[in-house]
Amino acid sequence: MNIQGKTIGFGLTGSHCTFAEVMPEIQRLVDAGADVIPVITHTVASTDTRFGTSDDWQQQLKDITGHHIITSIPDAEPLGPTKKLDVMVIAPCTGTSLSKLANAVTDSPVLMATKATLRNLRPVVLAVSTNDGLGLNAANIAKLMATKNIYLVPYGQDAPDKKPNSLVARMELIKETCEAALEGKQLQPVLVEKYRYMQ
Repeated sequence: MNIQGKTIGFGLTGSHCTFAEVMPEIQRLVDAGADVIPVITHTVASTDTRFGTSDDWQQQLKDITGHHIITSIPDAEPLGPTKKLDVMVIAPCTGTSLSKLANAVTDSPVLMATKATLRNLRPVVLAVSTNDGLGLNAANIAKLMATKNIYLVPYGQDAPDKKPNSLVARMELIKETCEAALEGKQLQPVLVEKYRYMQ
């Protein structure tokens, strides 16, 4: 399904090392004609890291989307009753957010926007980025994959030699996953190569 004219909620959670991969994908959605509404967690709103400052990342989000960023649970809650979003994306989606979503914990603006979308029986797209995807969070990923209206951006091990439990989505497939999700389909294959061993 073409995403032109669709309203997409885009939630960023605290996998700061992945932001540089995600920003061009938000631009791709905008360039394809989608209206992208940015939502961030408290961590993203308040934490500076070696990958960049919170202010810089927020400014990029505003520049790309042309929207004010939703940074509070009260501001995210109306997305439910207004049925504003056609699809909600969480990219990157950390292990913490995966765990909370899988266990119905709604304690951040991103999770509230996600709950609001699911309430309206509309698709949610998750782009995982977690160091324990093949550890304790494996159960949460499996639970979410089996949940109606939740779709995953294809993912794989990003550093199996150093971090064997780590999983990261192919962020460049966010748009394609959204298009499939809007048709009620999971983009396949879900398990992909993210890392290639040196020959």
